[in-house]
Amino acid sequence: MIDVELRHLRAMAAIAEEGTFGRAAVRLGYTQSSVSQQIAALERALGGAVFDRPGGPRAVRLTPLGEVVLSHGRELLTRSEALADAVDRFRAGSGRIDIGTFQSVSNLILPAVVRQLLDEHPGCDIRLSEVEPEDPKLGDLDLLFHDGRIEGDVEHVKLLDEPYLLVAGVGVFPDGPVRAELLDGAPMVAWPLTFHQRWLERTLAEYGARPRVVFRTSGHETILSMVRAGIGSAVLPWLALHGSDATSDDRLSIHQLEPAPSREMFLHWPAERTHSPLATRAIEIAIEAAGNLAAQI
Repeated sequence: MIDVELRHLRAMAAIAEEGTFGRAAVRLGYTQSSVSQQIAALERALGGAVFDRPGGPRAVRLTPLGEVVLSHGRELLTRSEALADAVDRFRAGSGRIDIGTFQSVSNLILPAVVRQLLDEHPGCDIRLSEVEPEDPKLGDLDLLFHDGRIEGDVEHVKLLDEPYLLVAGVGVFPDGPVRAELLDGAPMVAWPLTFHQRWLERTLAEYGARPRVVFRTSGHETILSMVRAGIGSAVLPWLALHGSDATSDDRLSIHQLEPAPSREMFLHWPAERTHSPLATRAIEIAIEAAGNLAAQI
């Protein structure tokens, strides 16, 4: 294996472009003797000359071996510069971060995280992706929000406990908290039977409430539209309602349930992986944002 150093290739490229060892030395900030020593070391490693040296003021020329070495050497130098730039961006917190999320988090917690990261690191590249709620996987993600713990070699922090609330048409239920058993047999609009919806309906059943699901659809806003139309009430997580216009809609009433189902929200990241400054800051901001939401809840 040929032992070639990047500084030797850098000196070779400068000489080829400047035409003389002296001008290359000025460009690189070295002495001419230092540049000559680097080329000599490169030629020893390669076992042949890379420059023809005519002497005097005439420009040096690449040998056939030198042309081969420089054509590949330029690729290595370009990659080296890209690596140095990536490391600098990493240290500065201006790299890339991949975050997995789901709808409620996307509405409230993530905007605060993204806004502050962009304010602090304008050059950062933030990429968001929706995770599969039935089988969330961290994969190549740097961070993953999920309403529950996930399996695998991951670390986590609990962000908050989020209660489910009852949303109904005005006058359907008395003002104030509603006992869960009053939902027994009541018409309800609900999500399709995902893992979380099954859990919610089982939990309500434990509280003595088996609502009559009259319509199932995906999306919190779609469900709220059905409630506005008088099709039935709905039980939705706090974040879904807080992040919508439901709280100011005079066609809707929002009630606490007694007892209230609640879900735990976690932020996960790969165990044993060194955090970039960007990921570390994102975790800090998410914890702060979740704390503010928890205070409102």
